[in-house]
Amino acid sequence: MAQRNRIEAIREELDSHLGKRVKVRASEGRRRVFEREGVLEKTYPSIFVIRFEDEESRCASWSYIDVLTDSVELEFAAGDN
Repeated sequence: MAQRNRIEAIREELDSHLGKRVKVRASEGRRRVFEREGVLEKTYPSIFVIRFEDEESRCASWSYIDVLTDSVELEFAAGDN
């Protein structure tokens, strides 16, 4: 039950940052790391979506469990708190 409360807290925190810039650092396995900046676009019950502003304007999604287990690290811009 405690883990569920922590996941809910992560989701509420991300909800408060919707539309704001975020730096994402995610493990891709075998010592590879994905690092990019984008905008937190949408949160859903199990996942959140970040849109990256490159030529293709693509999106990526992760689960709140990824944040809880430190597989994904999110850093919001200092002025966006």
